[in-house]
Amino acid sequence: MPTLTVTGYGDIQADPQERLVLALERGGVDVLHRCGGQARCTTCRVEFSAGEPERMTQAEHDKLSEKELLGTARLSCQMLCDHDMTLTPLMTVQSSGLEAGKAPAPTIEPEPVWMDAPSA
Repeated sequence: MPTLTVTGYGDIQADPQERLVLALERGGVDVLHRCGGQARCTTCRVEFSAGEPERMTQAEHDKLSEKELLGTARLSCQMLCDHDMTLTPLMTVQSSGLEAGKAPAPTIEPEPVWMDAPSA
């Protein structure tokens, strides 16, 4: 089982097919997902210090490009926990004062179209 090392929260054991946003929540991280995990809002963004996935969905790429965040953050709603990762959640309920948002579905939405992530 992959291990997620989350700054300020410790280690979380994840299922390889689990969405990162859901693994974080299950592990006690109050990560935001205001759009319900559909790559529309960027509130679930994280920053990697190790283990950043080499692939991303087209939806993640497009939203990060639109918000000028490409290469600086990733969307936890658009990736699976298929390997060990070390990361920092950038927006949480506690740090923002916002409600988390609608619960994300168990599978990535919209239907993922995978591509190589640009090099940082």
